[in-house]
Amino acid sequence: MKNICKEFPSVKALDDVSLKVRRGTVHALMGENGAGKSTLMKCLFGIYSPDRGQIFLDGKEVRFRTPAEALENGVAMVHQELNQALKRNVMDNIWLGRYPTALGIYTLEGKMYQDTKKIFEELDIRVDPKTVMSSMSVSDRQMVEIAKAVSYNSKIIVLDEPTSSLNEREVEHLFRIINKLRDKGCGIIYISHKMEEILRISDDVTIMRDGRHIATEKAEELTMDRIIKLMVGRELTERFPPKSNKVGEVALRVDGLTTKYAQVKNVSFEVREGEIVGIAGLGGAGRTEVLESIFGLLTRTAGKISLKGKPALNRNPREAIANGFALLTEERRATGIFGILDITENTVISNLSRYRLAGLFLNKRKMHKDTDWSIGAMRIKTPHKYTKIRTLSGGNQQKVILGRWLLTEPDVLLLDEPTRGIDVGAKYEIYQLILELAGKGKSVIMVSSEMPELLGVCDRILVMSGGRLAGEVVPGGDGDAQEQIMSLAAKYV
Repeated sequence: MKNICKEFPSVKALDDVSLKVRRGTVHALMGENGAGKSTLMKCLFGIYSPDRGQIFLDGKEVRFRTPAEALENGVAMVHQELNQALKRNVMDNIWLGRYPTALGIYTLEGKMYQDTKKIFEELDIRVDPKTVMSSMSVSDRQMVEIAKAVSYNSKIIVLDEPTSSLNEREVEHLFRIINKLRDKGCGIIYISHKMEEILRISDDVTIMRDGRHIATEKAEELTMDRIIKLMVGRELTERFPPKSNKVGEVALRVDGLTTKYAQVKNVSFEVREGEIVGIAGLGGAGRTEVLESIFGLLTRTAGKISLKGKPALNRNPREAIANGFALLTEERRATGIFGILDITENTVISNLSRYRLAGLFLNKRKMHKDTDWSIGAMRIKTPHKYTKIRTLSGGNQQKVILGRWLLTEPDVLLLDEPTRGIDVGAKYEIYQLILELAGKGKSVIMVSSEMPELLGVCDRILVMSGGRLAGEVVPGGDGDAQEQIMSLAAKYV
């Protein structure tokens, strides 16, 4: 890709960016949220048309007008936000738009099934091709999307934040797949904010900042500090802010929590005022389900929730919000943002009663004031507050949602992968906000697949395994906390 430029209204997303990917290598693409990484890849994949610049594949100039054209020519992209036909099964999703047919009329279901199984066996993906997508975990759906990219016999595969919803075991599986593809001569473009992964899996690293190319270097010659300095343009000496929160009396008590349709069985724990409690576990352990059942999203068959000594029934999200609970969901695109609305509307939507005038009108001045506060406090990169949220980078969308919940002034903040797809500089800011909330006496429960994050931010870590609470680990206590967590995570598997 040579001298690629792309502009949107009020935003110069790409400014003369070049990228060269060698056959049979993993080329990492790094930068802060809004640096232009995903935009550059969308120009390659035919989602956007570059304003200026050239793209060459195997020495020949190409310009794909649609993603279908890119796929047909050997360029595939696994997006950070999965966009799948959730009501259809796995093999339908893989072969959508190119079903094998007889006489161009009848779909050959048997061939489709066998072809899917063959790809899964090659990649060691243990998923039934007839499983309906909506019944699968995010991590399994991501593996299906990777298998779909492989099914096109791609020369270039773009992986945009592929490990954002994967646990350590699933990350190892993904790396084995990537190494197989690299050995076959495939060029992998790997977008991630996880520097440990980048330094481990990559051959080359390109760093972008504010829509510009900053540097391309060999991964083996880079250090974490060097990457951070190139990404953010400044030194970042500590990954986690100093902890100053003081733990008080018991605020939230959960007793015998059991769900009807999800895998949560007899889970009990307490969270104190000013305490940050992490939830760790392998994929499918029930981490997300615990948060969703507390928030009234899942049907409970047993269990009691009390806040400051008073029962909190939380039969639905509306009731949970009224009771002082807030939930930042794992999948921001599916269950977090309202893509067709602007930043102001997305910021205030959970707190509309605060802006009522005479019970009939909304106080737009107050709404805009609170949105301006959120944009400033969360350092959201946007031209203005009237920008449609779907045009922002994934990390900036996450910041808008977090700002939305902070405006509701919750007593209990439930965070499911709060820094998923967010760069190292913005992560630090979110950690600071979480610690500030805890410092004000708020109770925080945080699910994360990143072990260093849990160990660096949380006061205690609950470990889920097979839908049950397997135990508790205190960071900085006796023994290796990471080993203790992994041991407990496998307890009921």
